[in-house]
Amino acid sequence: MWENNNIQAVMAYSNLNIQSISAGGWSPLDTDRYQWLQVDLGSRKQVVSIVTQGRYSSSDWTSKYRLLYSDTQKNWRPYLQDGNIWTFEGNVNSEGVVRHELQHAILARYIRFIPLDWSREGRIGVRLELYGCSYWADVISFDGQGVISYRFRSKKMKIVKDVISLKFRTTARDGVLLHGEGQQGDYISLELRRARLQLSINLGSNQYGSIQGHTSVISGSLLDDDHWHSVVIERYRRNVNFTLDHHTQQFRTNGEFDHLDLDYEISFGGLPVSAKPSSGGRENFVGCMEGITYNGDNITNLVRRKKVDTSSFRNLTFSCTESNSSPVFFNSTSFLRLPGQSDSDTLSVSLSFRTWNPNGLLMFTALADGWVEVGLTEGKVTVYMNVTQRKNTRIDISSGSGLNDGQWHSVHLNALENYAMLTVDGDEASTVRTAIPIQIQTGGTYYFGGYFMHTNTRSSQRSFQGCMQMIHIDDHLVDLRAVEQGHIGTFENVSLDMCAIIDRCVPNHCEHTGRCSQTWDTFSCNCSGTGYTGATCHTSMYQQSCEEYKHQGKNSGSYWIDPDGSGSIAPFRVNCDMTEDNVWTTLKNNLSPQTSVTSADQEGKAVLQITYNVTDEQVLSVTGSAESCEQYVAYACRMSRLLNTPDGVPFTWWVGRANERHSYWGGSGPGIQKCSCGIEHNCTDPKHYCNCDADLKEDAGLLVYKDHLPVRQVVVGDTSRAGSEAKVTIGPLKCLGDRNYWNAASFTSPASYLHFPSFRGETSTDISFYFKTSSTHGVFLENLGTTDFLHIELRGSVILFSFDVGSERVELSVRSPVPLNNDQWHRVEAEKNIKEAVLQLNGQYREFRPSPPQGHTRLEFYSELYVGASSGQRGFLGCMRALKINGATFDLEERAKVTPGVNPGCQGHCSSYGMHCRNGGKCVEQYNGYSCDCSLTAYDGPYCTDDVGGYFETGTLVRYDFLPEVGPFALREVNSLSGVSVPSEANLTQEELVFSFSTSSTPSILVYISSRTQDYLAVVLRHNGTLQVRYSLGGLIEPYTIDVDHRNMANGQPHSVNITRNLREIRLQLDHYPVSTYTLPETSDTQFNLVKSIFLGKVFETGQIDPIIIERYNTPGFVGCLSRVQFNSVAPLKAALRSGLSTPVSTHGILVPSNCGASPLTISPMASASDPWHIEAAGAVFPFNEDKASDGGVDRNSAIIGGIISMVIFTVLCIMVFVIRHMFRHKGSYHTNEAKGAESADCADAAIIVNDPAFTETIDESKKEWFI
Repeated sequence: MWENNNIQAVMAYSNLNIQSISAGGWSPLDTDRYQWLQVDLGSRKQVVSIVTQGRYSSSDWTSKYRLLYSDTQKNWRPYLQDGNIWTFEGNVNSEGVVRHELQHAILARYIRFIPLDWSREGRIGVRLELYGCSYWADVISFDGQGVISYRFRSKKMKIVKDVISLKFRTTARDGVLLHGEGQQGDYISLELRRARLQLSINLGSNQYGSIQGHTSVISGSLLDDDHWHSVVIERYRRNVNFTLDHHTQQFRTNGEFDHLDLDYEISFGGLPVSAKPSSGGRENFVGCMEGITYNGDNITNLVRRKKVDTSSFRNLTFSCTESNSSPVFFNSTSFLRLPGQSDSDTLSVSLSFRTWNPNGLLMFTALADGWVEVGLTEGKVTVYMNVTQRKNTRIDISSGSGLNDGQWHSVHLNALENYAMLTVDGDEASTVRTAIPIQIQTGGTYYFGGYFMHTNTRSSQRSFQGCMQMIHIDDHLVDLRAVEQGHIGTFENVSLDMCAIIDRCVPNHCEHTGRCSQTWDTFSCNCSGTGYTGATCHTSMYQQSCEEYKHQGKNSGSYWIDPDGSGSIAPFRVNCDMTEDNVWTTLKNNLSPQTSVTSADQEGKAVLQITYNVTDEQVLSVTGSAESCEQYVAYACRMSRLLNTPDGVPFTWWVGRANERHSYWGGSGPGIQKCSCGIEHNCTDPKHYCNCDADLKEDAGLLVYKDHLPVRQVVVGDTSRAGSEAKVTIGPLKCLGDRNYWNAASFTSPASYLHFPSFRGETSTDISFYFKTSSTHGVFLENLGTTDFLHIELRGSVILFSFDVGSERVELSVRSPVPLNNDQWHRVEAEKNIKEAVLQLNGQYREFRPSPPQGHTRLEFYSELYVGASSGQRGFLGCMRALKINGATFDLEERAKVTPGVNPGCQGHCSSYGMHCRNGGKCVEQYNGYSCDCSLTAYDGPYCTDDVGGYFETGTLVRYDFLPEVGPFALREVNSLSGVSVPSEANLTQEELVFSFSTSSTPSILVYISSRTQDYLAVVLRHNGTLQVRYSLGGLIEPYTIDVDHRNMANGQPHSVNITRNLREIRLQLDHYPVSTYTLPETSDTQFNLVKSIFLGKVFETGQIDPIIIERYNTPGFVGCLSRVQFNSVAPLKAALRSGLSTPVSTHGILVPSNCGASPLTISPMASASDPWHIEAAGAVFPFNEDKASDGGVDRNSAIIGGIISMVIFTVLCIMVFVIRHMFRHKGSYHTNEAKGAESADCADAAIIVNDPAFTETIDESKKEWFI
């Protein structure tokens, strides 16, 4: 039995700091889980905190406890916090004092202190004090008949602001708490429906019904628990705060009206007599209310003073009557055993229950021959009767459905004579009857909620978790007070006079419209169709932008994006156009190109509405983070003027974001009432700034001021003249890039940090960011609170995410299989919600941890958020970008601009020194410098400037093999075990081959690239030392050859070769000479199919090879030096000479590393007279012999003639430059060193627009012209 210690008997012994050994606190006679201490406060009080201490000079204390409270010593309610029955942390010794401030004040007369855990060295013991204040309120009892009618001072009330509050207590599921209405259709109503509270407001609907003002919001559940619940309704115009038991819902009413128009009165407790017939059919409230206020008037006080009409009450009382029901609370290990009649031929059991579990045992009783079991199975009440006299005859009946909805449901089982009846929820019409083959004989013992006796007839049902009340056995109500006092029956782990049912779906922790379902112990979320995932539907399934999709390797296409991640903006679909350098996000609209303008209104205006498949908020999320946006607009006209330039009122305008009207057109900008041709000074009629203002042609261009975009409406005003015609085109909104994705900061010191205001703690908190570093340790971010704490850190190859929940710390870690200090971008995603904590690295390595059973669901921080070093710890070194918390992007760049030790952006040293990485080397950031990545080049060294070459002896060859084809993309790269990317076979339409060589022997093969078909590319030296390029791509009888016949390249000097092909065009550059262009014949294919191998120096290949290659050039092979060999992204010679690289390359013969002597000469190695590439079209002969050139008069004459010719050429060139400049000036092109943008502009307006898309910042507001 529980020990009933009333505070009046023990108060003198249980106060804090009492130091008498005989009176040093409370300690029950028995130390077990059935003890409690009850405090009677004398009247209802508001309790705000509790303080505990162990028993004086003893080993007795209480380490964990719970609190119950009640007004009547019946129907106790457990103290709840964060949606859980709260367990308080108590004492760890006898003298320490522990104080807890209650998150929500307790309003009650009686408090019960329930010890859960206590001293292992002693017994239960406590000294306690409760802190609070007095409380008094007028209470009114409603019997379902009486209604309080509060009459207004005037017949009609037109109200813009309302504040209504009240508290109620009831055991009824339905009933109207307040109601008011007006003749114009306005109303406000608050009522219980299935134990949930529904607020309905209508501020007005128009007579045509096109504007519907009805708004309805539901809050709470299980409100028929006979406990006090507080309600506050605050309205200002259309904005409403609806608060129930400290949980506030904010919403806006539908429609466009702001005033609540009520007539005569507002009623409390039911509908007034004057209510419209359409309002009927709703039950009046049964229960108690207190503290009713309406816009500053205390209604309950007015009732007591008889200032309000209460004539409908039969017996008005100012007290709250006790309920006759006494609930019983069962957990999974509870049961209640009660006696009944034995040896009776009639079995009658009834009860009411409420639960969330679909299965559970309600009642079990053994018969003289068999047993009867009543339980829940998949939400239905089922009865199993097993009669052993008739060879284990089993009778099954069931009734009802969905009875695990948390509502009270009644069950009545009657078995007498030869039939049984089952009735659920008092519905006699649905009573289920069944025949019983023999007469039953009762056993006299009934088990409720569970059956733990180890007998052969033990039930297979799960234990019941929930509440029961109104238990009747043999048509007699069981006296649970007698059970509690031990007079009848027994029980185990049962809480009497209490129903601790919790609705874990109210408030709904499933975010983003996720659907909540629950059992007794937990809830789950169904996120299907929401676009979100996770235990609470918190995490978006989509990336934040097209930019992020591109860097995941996606191609152009249609994608769902979610710019604010877990924020309130729903995902939406966009088109992503991904080029090599840029990423465009496109939002389409409903307007077809060249839409004809018709149906003008009475004022002669035709309105075109442009709609997009996204909301204004979604558009703003794209434009707000974009680098720039643009939208193409065109106005094709015939006798339909546009802007009425130069000085008239515009006939046509467009409406953009924020419903602002704009009178500029594509190619122009705010404050400039011109079209594109007016900016460029090329309108058909120079008198106008738009072509259509002269009734001619078309005006088109781009709108680029993104704060005005997108175009939502176009109003066309000049289409009423005879023969007028206008066609409008509004292209899609296109936005470039995503600044949030690249919003970055560089931390250059272990002590550097950024600090931001502490973010608001929510029931779910998520943090995501990218980082790259060359350091192994560092704190990413940290936030501290009084008891809460959040911390993310890098430790070697491990990411740590730790946080405190109350007194319990949770730590998650994810280990990366590769080093994280490799100067590559890595992504961290951490989330904590009411169900779980998750840490994820790079989208694939993940750890999950269930949340503790109780804790702060809302993190509460007092310090700022520190990004980087904090509390003397070693901070993060490197770059961080795209930091996002709870859907909000933190502007690292702006904060870094004013913070020492942190630089904005992540370019860092590469932005200043990256040009030192030569020959295609990639600059790699390091927190204290930079390095050059030469892995994809044919060079080496710290700046990718060191030649990688080799000397080939006779017969030496290098072979590089591509991997077998695995997909359709050109030169796809597959990561090998060593991390080196190896291209696979591909079909190429363009390629680049670059190399240098020096040799004195001919003939030879320099480079040969083979394929799995007969396609090939070969560069050879012929017998006379001249260079030949051979292309065989199919479609030609003979390979296409390029012969460089003018020069002997086998002269021992180093030479560079660059061959580039794009489809049919081939560009060839030797050394410093100008590029020569060649074109493949039309009959030639343009695709280099299935590139297989690269050979250097010699060919050793199976399959069919061009016999000319083998017969003329392959023997004896190249002898000399090759260097800088690169084919697209492949450097085969470097791969062969770097043994540490695991690549498919092989070498035959002797290959000696060498830089091949020197770089290719930047001047011709021979005099111009003997250079066959020198053009002699001028007719002058320049002797090669320099000695002769300085002897005799002939030589002097030659010098004079040469000087004259040079002067003539110089004069001609000067004249040509002058003519060309004049021509371009005439065309309006500027070639000056003026400010950026001016060189392509034709006037000041155009220079501004070209130079800065946000050009309105440079235009004085006073000079803008707006026409309305």
